[in-house]
Amino acid sequence: MSERVLTQRELNRAALARQLLLRRNRLPVGRAVERLCALQAQYSPSPYIALWSRLERFTRVDLTRALERRQVVKATLFRMTLHLVSARDYLAHAGMWFPAQRQQFSADVDDATVERLRVTVHALARERPVTHAELHDLARPDFGQRLWRVRALTPLVHLPPSGTWKFHGRPELRDAETVLGRPPGDPRAGAELLVRRYLAAFGPASRDDLLRFAALRVRDVQAGLDALEPRLRRFRDEGGRLLLDLASAPRPPADTVAPVRFLPKWDSLLLAYDDRTRVLPAAYRDTVIRKNGDVLPTFLVDGVVAGAWREEEGRVVVEPFGPLPRGVRRELDDEARRLAAYVA
Repeated sequence: MSERVLTQRELNRAALARQLLLRRNRLPVGRAVERLCALQAQYSPSPYIALWSRLERFTRVDLTRALERRQVVKATLFRMTLHLVSARDYLAHAGMWFPAQRQQFSADVDDATVERLRVTVHALARERPVTHAELHDLARPDFGQRLWRVRALTPLVHLPPSGTWKFHGRPELRDAETVLGRPPGDPRAGAELLVRRYLAAFGPASRDDLLRFAALRVRDVQAGLDALEPRLRRFRDEGGRLLLDLASAPRPPADTVAPVRFLPKWDSLLLAYDDRTRVLPAAYRDTVIRKNGDVLPTFLVDGVVAGAWREEEGRVVVEPFGPLPRGVRRELDDEARRLAAYVA
């Protein structure tokens, strides 16, 4: 193998740098979300806490305003999961992601039926806001128990207040082009953007890592890999896996100091890889990622998951998975108090 081998610790520091977790950055919310590729948003406070851990002087108003101004949107995307992405990235991703998802339905639903449902949902969501319950009723005769498929028929975005801090109501959705004023982009361009955004946010990474993050097939992203191929660098991990990366992306030294950081439920950093051990030790995987799909709020010590946390009566209660040095515990408690003040 001629490629340089990156140690596990070097890969960890690269991931932290890309995820803005080595130091808090001064970035507008839209640019920060693009740097991070996408923020998981099933639980509405999670993107707020994710950005609080990564940005200087970040307030709830900053993200709420970005959602209200359509600079950032909440929508179903990668892994058929709710994410926050920038508006322009969403349209680019949607041009590739939705056709790829619909193709996968053809195993047990014919293409004509899928297209008919797509046209119906698209027309309805252009006319007025719709709810998931309405979409499920439309799709039930054809999709049966797999009603989640209706969310991948056509690009729909959540209308605020869905996505805002601790929103728990029934979300309303509209056609993305109607809301954002532009149609979804070209599939090839969308594939290239996905590869570029993913590697910028999580690289160096393998092709399998990328496919796991997006829940796509090789054929769906190959055009993006081919387009970027002349500009990609190649590495190996200690197990010999081929890793791809953007040539100009940061790869800090292994001895770079990593501060204590808190991650929210379902933070993308813990779900972005096929091999998650660069951030989540194998011994803690089943504790953090539950069988029902839940991912606990966690904290990082020296760049890796070292425990879980929860909000309780105005405090942030930490639960380390093992003993912590006294100095680290002080740093953890200080950061927990700052987080408690933010979420209170």
